[in-house]
Amino acid sequence: MTKEDISYVFEIECLSYSNPWQTSAFEGEVDNFPISNPYVIIYGPEAKVIGYIIYWKIREEVQISNIAVHPDYRRLGIAERILRKVLSRLKKNNMAFVLLEVRPSNVSARALYKKLGFIHIGVRKNYYKDPSEDALILGRDF
Repeated sequence: MTKEDISYVFEIECLSYSNPWQTSAFEGEVDNFPISNPYVIIYGPEAKVIGYIIYWKIREEVQISNIAVHPDYRRLGIAERILRKVLSRLKKNNMAFVLLEVRPSNVSARALYKKLGFIHIGVRKNYYKDPSEDALILGRDF
């Protein structure tokens, strides 16, 4: 992800989340490399940004902060492919553990994470807003 990608990323963010990150947050992620690792998913001959993932590497642990795919490109396996690619890269880089938060109501994301070996390890009370909801903390070893 570069700063030139942020307008596209922000559009996807707004289409994906009820309480979206602001553009300044994405700018901060780009500026915080190599701790923050923001990547876009490019599709087609026009090199269209159709999704993104942001994760933080802190020593041998990883926190997936955000992942989203444009609604027009969902249900095509794109999120699964990007997550598999990221997890493979992290394993090759000797990372030990990865975690993320997900809404309990996000059944499709939870099914994907389970398919990729994530397990439930905790709850963050009242983590999400609009609507208010706890977050499930999921994690997995490499």
